[in-house]
Amino acid sequence: MSSNDDQIVQVEHHFGVRFPQDYRDFLGTTGSLSQFVPPADDFLVIDALDELIDINDAGEFQKRFPGAVVIGGDGSRELLTYDFRQDTPPLVTLDCLIEL
Repeated sequence: MSSNDDQIVQVEHHFGVRFPQDYRDFLGTTGSLSQFVPPADDFLVIDALDELIDINDAGEFQKRFPGAVVIGGDGSRELLTYDFRQDTPPLVTLDCLIEL
């Protein structure tokens, strides 16, 4: 197991989930993303693994949205989120105003 695999397991343990394999593969290779995505040129951010716990804790997402783990967003109010209330967690967007 690589150190990156260890980090993935630690983050999964923190949230009490197991990320889908395609996302685990992404974390093990690219790891994060921040760019405009064609064809609509929408802005997409996928947060780095070492940021996930802090981002989710700061927004109290598990408290506000049980089963949710935010992994990115559009750089504004739409958050890219896994919904772990289902056995195969779908990737959904939450329109969320973050109050700090």
